[in-house]
Amino acid sequence: MALALSGLPVDRFAFDGFLPRKPGERTRALAELAAERRTMVFFEAPHRTPATLAAMAEAFGADRPAAVCRELTKTYEEVRRDNLGRLAEWAADGVLGEITIVVAGAPPAAADLPSAVAQVQDLVAAGTRLKDASAEVAALTGLSKKALYDAALAAR
Repeated sequence: MALALSGLPVDRFAFDGFLPRKPGERTRALAELAAERRTMVFFEAPHRTPATLAAMAEAFGADRPAAVCRELTKTYEEVRRDNLGRLAEWAADGVLGEITIVVAGAPPAAADLPSAVAQVQDLVAAGTRLKDASAEVAALTGLSKKALYDAALAAR
């Protein structure tokens, strides 16, 4: 329900449940998820919500879109949509109820063609076919397979 109400992309998502309680473990878990491209869904206890939102803003960037959904399907249902920085500020005074946090996936990394071609060349040197290497790097960078293939051929 939170995913649908969040206003964030629902075509690809990951349910991550509860984050670790200890701050160090939570920071490591969020660092691992920082580059996740899918929309992420988390459960959180009300008393830990302010700290979790602040940690998410630090790990993912304060401008990452998110939604905090409270008491879904109940009388006092509430959905707050904003960026993580402002949601952390809002929650600083405390939050009550059952909480679900939905965070937008990471935007595609802006890759430059020369470094992507270097990645393709490294894969080819390791034994991958040029066509397959171009497709793999294109999936990671968002660049065109054809552009990568043509540039790698020209660089030979």
